[in-house]
Amino acid sequence: MTPKRFALLTLAAVVPFSWGCSDELTSPPESQDPTGITAQQIAPDLSEAPTAERYLVGFNGKAPKRLAGEVAELGGSVDAVFEKFGVAIVSGIDADGADAIGSVKGVDFVELEPMFEIGLPAAGEVQAADAGVASPSDPTGAFFYQLGWQWHMTAANAEGAWSAGRLGSPDVTVAVLDGGIDYTHLDLQGLVDMNRSANFIGDPDEFYRQIFYPTSEPFVDLQYHGTHVAATIASNAEVGAGVTSMTTLMAVKVCNLFGSCPGAAIFEGFVHAVDNGADVINMSLGGGFYKKDFPGYVSVVNRLFNYAKTNGVTVVVSAGNDALDLDHEANLFKTYCDAPHVICVSATGPTSSDDIRFGPFYEVDAPAFYTNYGRSAISVAGPGGNTGGFVWEACSSFSLFYFCEGGNYILGLGGTSMSAPHVSGLAALLVEEYGRNPGRIKAAIQQGADDLGQRGTDPYYGKGRINIGDTVSD
Repeated sequence: MTPKRFALLTLAAVVPFSWGCSDELTSPPESQDPTGITAQQIAPDLSEAPTAERYLVGFNGKAPKRLAGEVAELGGSVDAVFEKFGVAIVSGIDADGADAIGSVKGVDFVELEPMFEIGLPAAGEVQAADAGVASPSDPTGAFFYQLGWQWHMTAANAEGAWSAGRLGSPDVTVAVLDGGIDYTHLDLQGLVDMNRSANFIGDPDEFYRQIFYPTSEPFVDLQYHGTHVAATIASNAEVGAGVTSMTTLMAVKVCNLFGSCPGAAIFEGFVHAVDNGADVINMSLGGGFYKKDFPGYVSVVNRLFNYAKTNGVTVVVSAGNDALDLDHEANLFKTYCDAPHVICVSATGPTSSDDIRFGPFYEVDAPAFYTNYGRSAISVAGPGGNTGGFVWEACSSFSLFYFCEGGNYILGLGGTSMSAPHVSGLAALLVEEYGRNPGRIKAAIQQGADDLGQRGTDPYYGKGRINIGDTVSD
């Protein structure tokens, strides 16, 4: 049983709603909770754990023979070497040490790893469900789906796939590169591959995990974001419905509990996912940088994503929550939409509702106010939440930010982080049909989408908002 934290954490006042992007919303009016339980947001009283930045060292061919020795003399260590990508990951050195490494024969570049973000919501609300009323064979029976909260599954026509018996397959694996997964949640029990899941984040997460949950797996979600994303892809449909109910999930922890995702960890986690049999990779990551500041990382990322395609892995990425026109941000490497062979997903959601939880929800296909956009970047759109409604999925019972204990809790979030996993769930269904064929899967997703906005390719919708049922039945 998960230990209680009341003695260790202080409870803050209840705040009504939560969003998975940096933009704040005006909170809608309060509404009655049918479950009778509204959990409180937790304000962790935690000391700052140690952190360590790492450097990426680029080279051509084999790693320079002197590299390990030079790094050791500087008091650092070579954490990993990926010769097929021409990069090593180095820790324990400072800027002067990085300059010294740059002078080693055979070294092409030394760059401090860029940081990406999954974002922390400004507010939050957690609800408890009378779970256990549904079966993976009938996602429509999920508690919150029946209540009408999960407008996003309706908007994407997930039920069209369910009614056709398209519930996913345990032979298909989606790797979730994120902040970990709560593998004990009722909606996720038995879906997470415990052997292939892995953690590429050290401190601060390990520091806090050893304090609060020392018996948990290293890839456990101490935040909430990764669990929410994972349950959107695949869920046992006891508390909330996911796009699929039988797809295997691989937790690849590359982000810490504060929402920071180091570039080196993302690189390591991505390689792990490909090399360990992922069919689809979901990257609900935000942030970016000027390409001129990290040219080495950009080149390595291009090699990495080409590697995924060569190995038959479909990669789905979130477009980001900055309301940026990506057509006119050529100098920015924004999220991973600039990488080759990706499905880049923008966000849609309702503009209003009679009740923020129950609905009915209006204009569910409106572009979300925060979503990045651009014809050159967006492949398709998916439900991500908007001012009139959130995406409701599982909340981690290991969260140090929300009281979600018991495995029957659900959390409302919004952002392109939430839209991307709807597409990843659809991609998993298509792997069953087309095999490991990223190009064909992307084409099928775009062809099956509902063409919204400007005809053809729209800056907000790409080829359209995904239609799960129509795509898998075509």
